[in-house]
Amino acid sequence: MTDAEAQTETTPFWRFSLHFYRQPGVSDACIALQDGCGVDVNLLLFLFWLADDGQLLSADEVRKLDDTVRDWRNLTIIPIRDARRKLKGAETLVEPGKQEAFRNRVKAVELEAERLQQEALYAFTQSGPLGKHAGPAAAARGNVSAYERIMNVTFAQKAMDVLLGAFDSLEQGHGAAAAAATLK
Repeated sequence: MTDAEAQTETTPFWRFSLHFYRQPGVSDACIALQDGCGVDVNLLLFLFWLADDGQLLSADEVRKLDDTVRDWRNLTIIPIRDARRKLKGAETLVEPGKQEAFRNRVKAVELEAERLQQEALYAFTQSGPLGKHAGPAAAARGNVSAYERIMNVTFAQKAMDVLLGAFDSLEQGHGAAAAAATLK
């Protein structure tokens, strides 16, 4: 998807995600949490996006969101990601260049599945704010903590330092929502 398509065909949450994910170290931190703890990166990004608007969720609210997206994640995103990863460098009967081209198409399908999940999450916000109001920094930390509690894990400190640092930097630079709005 090009930036022009992202600007016209997607939600503010998707634009925030694209902007936030491009910050130094964020993609690696998200993948580390995904692979190391089973984090749903889309849900994690949603929690940061809500925090950017000062929305602090309880563990029960995060659990309901996770329960809501679980079937989609398990049916589409995880198996597509697994197929894409297995194709990388695998020796098969298909010529390597053609296999890599196919893997890139699978990657595009994976990205579309993630975008659809994000659209569905965004739809939850259309009936009004979720959670209670807090400052963005406190909401970010609280939302991540609630996610850790429902997963019964402690997220890797190094990854969290990167993510929270990137979030704080966006906030200091006039807010991530404002930055993402420039992508409109």
